[in-house]
Amino acid sequence: MIDLKAARDAGEQFLEVPLAGHSLLECPALNKGSAFLEEERRALGLLGLLPPHVSSLEEQLARRYLEYRTKANDLERYVFLRALQDRNETLFYRLLQDHVTEMLPVIYTPAVGAACQHYSTVYHHPRGLFIPLMQRDDLDAILANRPYRAVDVIVVTDGERILGLGDQGIGGMGIPVGKLALYTLCGGIHPARALPIVLDAGTDNPELLADPLYLGWRHPRVRGPDYDAFIEAFVAALERHLPGVLLQWEDFGRGNARRLLDRYRDRICSFNDDIQGTGAVTLAALLAALRVTGVPLTGQRVVILGAGSAATGIADQIAAALRHEGLASDEVRARLWLVNRRGLVHTGRADLDPSQRPYAQPQERVAGWPRDAAGAVGLLDVVRQVRPTALVGVAGQPGIFTEEVVRAQAAHVERPIIFPLSNPTSQSEAAPADLIAWTAGRAVVATGSPFPDVAYQGAAVRISQCNNVYIFPGVGLGVIASGARRVTDEMFLAAARALADCSPANSDPRAPLFPPPEELRAVSRRIALAVGAAAQRQGLAEALALEEWERRVDARRWEPRYLPLRRPQ
Repeated sequence: MIDLKAARDAGEQFLEVPLAGHSLLECPALNKGSAFLEEERRALGLLGLLPPHVSSLEEQLARRYLEYRTKANDLERYVFLRALQDRNETLFYRLLQDHVTEMLPVIYTPAVGAACQHYSTVYHHPRGLFIPLMQRDDLDAILANRPYRAVDVIVVTDGERILGLGDQGIGGMGIPVGKLALYTLCGGIHPARALPIVLDAGTDNPELLADPLYLGWRHPRVRGPDYDAFIEAFVAALERHLPGVLLQWEDFGRGNARRLLDRYRDRICSFNDDIQGTGAVTLAALLAALRVTGVPLTGQRVVILGAGSAATGIADQIAAALRHEGLASDEVRARLWLVNRRGLVHTGRADLDPSQRPYAQPQERVAGWPRDAAGAVGLLDVVRQVRPTALVGVAGQPGIFTEEVVRAQAAHVERPIIFPLSNPTSQSEAAPADLIAWTAGRAVVATGSPFPDVAYQGAAVRISQCNNVYIFPGVGLGVIASGARRVTDEMFLAAARALADCSPANSDPRAPLFPPPEELRAVSRRIALAVGAAAQRQGLAEALALEEWERRVDARRWEPRYLPLRRPQ
């Protein structure tokens, strides 16, 4: 286990490293490749192991970018970048930083979806921890094998609900690896202090179970008391080995995501990005869109397609913002309408879970509305009756925002807000070009996956990506830098408002709702400051003067640059 130690020598930062020779070249957090200086090569046992020319970081970047451009498709580019990350993390993150708009869709959505589906065939190098259920008695030994002793943040998944692709088993590891890369790229979290984990409870994906190359546990997914005991053992092991670590629950199934969040959020410092992160980034997009439409939040009628963890997370965040504006619970409910595969969520349905019930419309409110043969009120009829100002999709049903649905919304709203947020791209509820065309250019659009600009009447309409990458790195940085003991809904509300304040639409209604990816590091810093301030107000972190708080945040932000290395003195 490596414990990286930074020190200062005559004002110059350096790293004392316990490794030398091949071991040093095989450590991605320390390896510089051909950029090791002559004196470092002599001192660290590298003579003869590298080409004689000492490269600059800029030369290395030029070589790797040329190689990147030779790849034929995004999956090949993803594999290339992952291999670079496993060799030299400084070079990897600097390459991403220099080409963030081009490479963000490759290291995360949508390309990470294909990487999860092909995980067992593209796997080359271990990263993170793999914890199968049948080894839950070995959790202490597994956590002791983590590559770096100090850990600030963990992203964990059980692979059951990967993006809109469903159960990917151990292939879900691509999500924690990708999320943590964004924690570093955007939030500045040191890559050696970030730990991806996959909990392997089996899989119900028949293709994986039948695949002879599948690297995970070939067993039907374990549920019920045995699953709960597995999660409990994992959390208890974290409390023993890494007390105070920030834990992000990621891509757990609908039956577990909110249940686990509610069970553990007051016990360990944790949050669920699919619920709280998705809710916050969508609220931020809505608040930014209001600067374009001119209609206040209290005047919105929001229809959300989907009633799972993402949908109820969005509803929770919008509801919190509406209550902050002074609305009572009944008034909030009248502005939020959830629709899932069985139609409108209302009090006459017996199949609702606890997270959906606060948004169930009173049955008498929808009496007499058109219903299908099964008695459900479908999306089109909800749109016709509610006349929503905003339409949000998180159901993973591609194309379900049909022309008829969109035109029905646009018939009663001057600037319809439409957010097809399901990802990857293949799961999007609508294509932005269609939304712009069907609304005669009036729609205010943001999507979950990246889409190109839309040409309309001789102008280019830029489409913002309403992606959690705008929220969770800043939230994580704020929690870690402040030392907050818990993650609260108030922190996510503060994050959403901080992100909305960064919207280019604040100064130009024709601009996209979110800043470009090149500004993600600055946006994450602003969110971190807001989140830490919220933690301080709630008494969950040390109270600091603004200047000291800013200094502490900046001190935690890692930059991808080479530091001089030397042996321990």
